[in-house]
Amino acid sequence: MTVIAPIAIGLLYVVLSSLLPEPHRRRFNAIMVAGAGAAYLSGGGLGIAEFAFTALLTWVAFRGLESWTFIGIGWLLHTAWDVVHHLRGEPIVPFAEHSSLGCAICDPVIAVWAFMGGPSVIDAVRSRVRRRSRA
Repeated sequence: MTVIAPIAIGLLYVVLSSLLPEPHRRRFNAIMVAGAGAAYLSGGGLGIAEFAFTALLTWVAFRGLESWTFIGIGWLLHTAWDVVHHLRGEPIVPFAEHSSLGCAICDPVIAVWAFMGGPSVIDAVRSRVRRRSRA
């Protein structure tokens, strides 16, 4: 469950994000990257580095408003920050010891989707079903 649940959460995030039309989907995801950058601010345990990371991810998220590539980069940066927290800092969810590890597994799922251009998986499934029904 340590690996399966975070992957399932990442896939669920992709499906739910697919409900948003473009360009709203990309902009929403840029905002989510910015929020992820601030996730450890209230007690991540790495001092001033928490603020530096938040500033970095805020800039990446700003660039992500117009670029899926930057959204993918943001999720991979957050993955690295999750690993640092898992090994040396405090967990992202204070009462869940391995929550940063779970986040580090979930985030690359979202990043891969972002690097693909954040396509609507719902539209892709609908297209495939239509093609099969015509055949």
